[in-house]
Amino acid sequence: MASITTKICNECGGKITGRADKKFCSDECRIAHNNKIRTPSSKLVRNVTHTLLRNRRILEELNPSGKTRVNLNKLQEKGFNFKYFTSIYTTRDGAEYRYCFEQGYLAIEGNSYLLVVRNEV
Repeated sequence: MASITTKICNECGGKITGRADKKFCSDECRIAHNNKIRTPSSKLVRNVTHTLLRNRRILEELNPSGKTRVNLNKLQEKGFNFKYFTSIYTTRDGAEYRYCFEQGYLAIEGNSYLLVVRNEV
């Protein structure tokens, strides 16, 4: 005689019916479980990621043509945070482009910045 085992949902602990290999009782539980796994648990990581994405969005908004010049005040008005960026590209002559993902900026004369987009495939 085969024993019947009741499977329990990995998210809510409820009873699972259906296929033998199911891990969740519903789509809602599966989605909730996966969202918990994918969401950074550290508040610092969430805050830095949020700041990087906001910086990228600001650069993208101010640079619709792919290359433009903008005043420091404009970046500050939008809430740009210069402490956070994803990478630095240094040219042969020592100029440092800082990037928030593919959106970059370079400090130029005065309080101006050159905004650029890195086109990589």
